[in-house]
Amino acid sequence: MTLSLEERLNQILPRITSRDFLDSKGLGNEIGFWVFDYPAERELDVRHFVAGTVLPALAKQSPPIHVATVNLLQLVTDLLEERKLLDKTLEMQKTKGDDSTLAALRSVLKEDKLAQKIAKEHDIGQLDVLILTGVGAVYPMLRTHTLLSALHPIMGTTPLLMFFPGRYDGHSLRLFNTLAEDHYYRAFRLVPEAA
Repeated sequence: MTLSLEERLNQILPRITSRDFLDSKGLGNEIGFWVFDYPAERELDVRHFVAGTVLPALAKQSPPIHVATVNLLQLVTDLLEERKLLDKTLEMQKTKGDDSTLAALRSVLKEDKLAQKIAKEHDIGQLDVLILTGVGAVYPMLRTHTLLSALHPIMGTTPLLMFFPGRYDGHSLRLFNTLAEDHYYRAFRLVPEAA
């Protein structure tokens, strides 16, 4: 039986508040990286559910579950502002177009630098879970599979949950379910579609 998105959303909290999830148990020595994939056209529904249901419920857990949420678009914007490049980037996009702007940003927005920025802003060792959102909003500036790979050595035993507007089949990430697949094998689907 195929589960609806609503049914899958309702399984997020029981899953991420379980000791097995928080302790990365039962993963066969794999890292605790999880993907919740969903149809891109349901982005607003998922965003509202995470902000209005998941995060408030995590804050009320006893004992407390320490969670940090990183919106990747905000992360990129903050980095560009820190480097005093945001206004220049916007102007370049107007005058030279997307391709030139993306090429110019490539060295600034390297995924390993962004992973280090995440680690600098959040004490990963003190978190119970790190949540990544805003994946679709940063395309094509960031490649999520490369960012996840850059986060591997940083996360230690802290689980990571990425909300992904597209399809993840356990082997590849397909953003918006239309773009070419990026092969990534080191994450697990948080809630499968079939019961």
